[in-house]
Parts: sequence; C-alpha cells; structure tokens
Amino acid sequence: MSNERVPGRDALRGARRVVVKIGSALLTNDGRGLDEPAIGGWVDQIAALHKRGVEVVLVSSGAVAAGMVRLGWQVRPSAVHELQAAAAVGQNGLTQCYEHHFARHGLLTAQVLLTHDDLSNRKRYLNARSALRTLVDLRVVPVVNENDTVVTDEIRFGDNDTLGALVANLLEADALVILTDQEGLFDADPRHNPGARLIHEGRAGDPSLAAMAGTGGALGRGGMTTKVQAARLAARSGAVTAIASGRQPEVLTRLVEGERLGTLLCPEEAPMAARKRWLAGQLQVRGSLVLDAGAVKVLRGSGSSLLPVGVKALSGNFVRGDMVLCVDEQGERVAKGLVNYDAVEASRLLGKPSHQIEAILGYMEAPELIHRDNLVVL
Repeated sequence: MSNERVPGRDALRGARRVVVKIGSALLTNDGRGLDEPAIGGWVDQIAALHKRGVEVVLVSSGAVAAGMVRLGWQVRPSAVHELQAAAAVGQNGLTQCYEHHFARHGLLTAQVLLTHDDLSNRKRYLNARSALRTLVDLRVVPVVNENDTVVTDEIRFGDNDTLGALVANLLEADALVILTDQEGLFDADPRHNPGARLIHEGRAGDPSLAAMAGTGGALGRGGMTTKVQAARLAARSGAVTAIASGRQPEVLTRLVEGERLGTLLCPEEAPMAARKRWLAGQLQVRGSLVLDAGAVKVLRGSGSSLLPVGVKALSGNFVRGDMVLCVDEQGERVAKGLVNYDAVEASRLLGKPSHQIEAILGYMEAPELIHRDNLVVL
C-alpha cells in the first residue's frame, strides 16, 4: 500500500502552489519545547519541493505553545492577555528556528502575522494577497501565523486550520496540506475505538465528515472538526486538502508524489469567484436574517439578490455594509452577505415588496437587502 497511487491524488502530484499547515502538538514535541529536529525535517522537505518548482507557503502554529514552555506554564491559559504574552514570548523562538533551518538551504523566510481584521476588510485582504504573492514570486517562504499578540476574541480565526484555508483561498493554491499528530480522519475516534478506519479519500463538502471529527488537544484549538471545515473552505478556490501525520517520514514529498497517505478531501464544484471567496471566508457576522421558503429556494436555485419580501425576522445590531448570516426557518445556514440597510431600517422592511421601501423609509438605498454580488450561498 505504501507505494499505491490513486487517481484522486493526481491533484497533489500536479500541485504548483501548496499551503502547508503544521500544528502545535507537532512543533512543540507534545509540549516539551520546540522540536527542532522535527522542524528541520519539515524544512528539508519544503526545500525539496522548492527545488522541484513547487511554491510553498507555511502556516505555522506553535507560538503560544512554545511561549508556554518558555514561561514554565503547564496548562494553556484562557485569558486573552495571557495568551498574548505567551505568543509574544514564543513567536521569537519559532521565527528564529525557521530562519535557521531554511538558511541551510539558501532560502529566505518572511514572517507574516495576520488577524481576521486583515482579511475581513476588502482592501487589506487584497494588500495581504499582493504581499504574499510577491514573496512567493521572489522564492521566499512566507511563514504565516495568527497574530496572537494583538488578537482578541472578536477577531481571532479560532485555529490555524481555518487560517491555512483562507491563505489557500487568498493565493488560489492548488492544495492545502494539514500536518497533525493523527494519521488522518477516521470514521470514529481511534483513541477510543480500535476498530476505527482511516478515510483515505472523500468529498470536502460531505456533511457526514463533521460527525466523524473529534475535538482539539491540550496545546491547540483545532481538532478534526476544524480540519474538515478548513477543507470545505479551501475547496471554494478549487484546492484539495490533505490531512496527514507530520510524523510520517518524508510526508510532504510523499504526498506530492501521489502516495496514499492520510485523508484527501477534494472539491466538488468549480472554484468560486475571488470576491465570493472573500465573502465566504468572513467568519464574523453582525446579525442574521430568517428567510421564508420561497427566498431560500430562489437563492439556492438562481443566485439572485435577497429582497426584503422574503425575510421574516432578523437579529443583531448590524449597520449597512456589515456581514449578516441568512438562515431558513429551521435555523439552517443558507447564505451570507453584506447588507444594504441597518438593523432598525431592515426591521421595518421585513416582508415588504421593494417598491414600498422609499415610502417606508423616506429614501431607497437599494431595492434589495443584499445584492447578489455581495452574497454567497453556503
């Protein structure tokens, strides 16, 4: 089986731009400080990919975990200011470690720290994309991490799996590789079920995968659930996602050669347009709109704009231009987009036809609550 190659893996074999995410448990040797030999091994593999002409962007966890070790903390703190302090202490060591090992191969690295704020603003999103693309064109290896030193609960990505997927979207990468301390995604928790089977290939949008995913470990925030969600997000730009054990020898080079390692989750649909990907990647929403069955059908069937006549209720204190979530009457997610009216105004428009907007409000900003160009169906 070790040399088996399967058709679904061709996307990895042909990948020219790959985002590699490495989790905290791997980088910190399960909490015993930075595992420099292991980091050196992954750097060697990335350097080998570079020699083949593959562009690699590294998304690295480990700043908080490394800082915890340096500070002598045994338990990950929950207070934001303590997480910020741990990240500040740990990020220096993490960056120096990567810089040292990539220098052995004559490769330059660039530290790129992002918050969700950087990607939720369209202009900053485009600036981040431009900077990362320039670095890649210069054959520099960007090392991306969440900016834990300044992040708050309102703007955090939640885990670096999600950040990796957003970077894959940002750069229109061919593949997202998530290295973890597990062999891949199993149909049951292998820690408690010895009969659990590894899922070799699957569809990124398969709803049954979420039920199989587990929870996060002590060092990181992301469990298998976030990895499945990341695969769905990466699929929006057409990227395949591989979830594999970072402890497998030469795991990166073997994956891009098409070897059947870990779990491969493939996109089902054509890549989403760039603006739609940006909309889909926004994690923070300021409110929600409850749609009637007719509106749900129209949005899913034809991708039309959302008119106020199809909205039954709303929640949240959003303002014009905010991201809002659209749900059906059972609370299931349908779409999200940028709203044209604030919550007070929108509440007066619920269920009303568009031609009445000006009479109700005294003006009409737009005939729709959310224009189709600013709306993405989930």
